[in-house]
Amino acid sequence: MTDLSIPKKVQENAKKGLKLRDEYGFGGTEAGEHMAEKLAKGGDLSEKDVRHVAAYFPRHAHDNLDQTGKGDEKPSRGYIAWLLWGGDEGRTWSEKKVGQLDKQDERA
Repeated sequence: MTDLSIPKKVQENAKKGLKLRDEYGFGGTEAGEHMAEKLAKGGDLSEKDVRHVAAYFPRHAHDNLDQTGKGDEKPSRGYIAWLLWGGDEGRTWSEKKVGQLDKQDERA
């Protein structure tokens, strides 16, 4: 059985994304906001949700992630959206878990 508990850093990234979305009024979609709420809460995700998180990143890797809100700059929409899905750590974690789930399915 694959452990699908959400790592602390993924939770923190989602919380930061929600805070920035609230502060600036943009970034991500309603689906991203709902996923961020799940990620920020911690605990375990369902297999379906982990696969959903992993599927987000390849589709959005080209988004403007450079503008990270340093200094007086507003963060980019892409940066906020990326955080809503757990940021870089969310990508690494979800892709690793999908690989483990796929191997588990092959053995079943």
